[in-house]
Amino acid sequence: MTTPTPPFRADHVGSLLRPARLKEARHKALDEHTMSAEELHAVEDDAIREVVAMEESVGLPVVTDGELRRSWWHYDFMGMLDGMTIEEQEGAGLKFTGVTTKPKAPVVRSRLDFPDDHPMLEHYRFLASVTRVCPKISIPGPSCCHYRLDMKNVHVPEYKEDLGLYFEDLIKTYRKAVHAFYDVGCRYLQMDDIFYAYLCDEKQRQMWRDKGIDPDWLIAEYARMMREAIRDRPADMVIGMH
Repeated sequence: MTTPTPPFRADHVGSLLRPARLKEARHKALDEHTMSAEELHAVEDDAIREVVAMEESVGLPVVTDGELRRSWWHYDFMGMLDGMTIEEQEGAGLKFTGVTTKPKAPVVRSRLDFPDDHPMLEHYRFLASVTRVCPKISIPGPSCCHYRLDMKNVHVPEYKEDLGLYFEDLIKTYRKAVHAFYDVGCRYLQMDDIFYAYLCDEKQRQMWRDKGIDPDWLIAEYARMMREAIRDRPADMVIGMH
C-alpha cells in the first residue's frame, strides 16, 4: 500500500496527554534525580510506540510522537538552539485558568544558530522508525522566539541595538532547521505559529504598543520570517502551520 502524503483532510496538532507511568518517570528523572536519562528515554520510547499505534488504529494518515519527550511545546525546541537557553526566573510563569506554569523563560546568551545535533532530529528519526504512515514533527515557528522573549533576557548587544538583526538570524536558524529535518527524512514539518492569533486581541496589541512596537508591523515581520525561513525548502517537503 502506498503511504499517503500531506496535506491531509484529517490531521491533529501534535500534543497528546502523557500516560501516568511517563509522568512518574519524568518526575523521578527530572525532579527527584532517582532515574537515569537512559531509563527515562526507554519509558518515552515505549509510550511513543503506544500513541503511534493508537493514532494508526483510528485511521489517521499522519502521526506524531505526541510531543511526549517535551516539557513544553515550544521551549524545549528553543532551548536546544545554539545561543538560547530556558532558565528559571521569578515571575516568569504563564497563567492559564487555575494553573500557573513553572517560572521558565527564554534567554539569549549568544547569536542564534541551529545545531547539527539538535535533539529533535533524533526524535523525528525514532518516530519515523515506528510508524507505517506519514510521520510529522511540530516545532514552534520563528515568531515564538520573539513573542515569548523579554528583551531584558537578551545578552547580545547587537540584538538589543537592532531587532532586525535578531529577526535575520532567526530566519537563518530556521532555514537550517528546515533542511536538517529534511535530511533526516522529514517530509511533513509543522510550524506552530500561534502569535498571529494573539495579535488579533486588542489587549495583546496594546501590550506591544506600550513597548514601542506597532502590532501590525510585527504581524508583517512574523509573516516575512516564516516566508523566508521556508522559501527554499525542497519541492517534496510540506510545511504545515498551526
